[in-house]
Amino acid sequence: MAGFARQSRVHRPTHPVTARRPRPTHRQPRNVWSGTVREVTTAGSRLRVLITSTVAADVVAEITPQAAAELAIADGARVWCSIKATEITLVTL
Repeated sequence: MAGFARQSRVHRPTHPVTARRPRPTHRQPRNVWSGTVREVTTAGSRLRVLITSTVAADVVAEITPQAAAELAIADGARVWCSIKATEITLVTL
């Protein structure tokens, strides 16, 4: 993978990214990391949540306003992100 770093970009749509407050306990997806909510914006009837991390690339998760309220999603909130490996595409530049 290191050889692709300068010539590639990882692409994934926002819908397969999940954001949770407690760490997920299920076995899949295997790509799970913690992050911090940096921005919440409205996108139609959904919210886009920008999550930054020191261990992974920034991601954007799309969630419903109801989910945001239930999870207390707000700027600065610590969350767990997960995404299935099959939802990630390596795009050569």
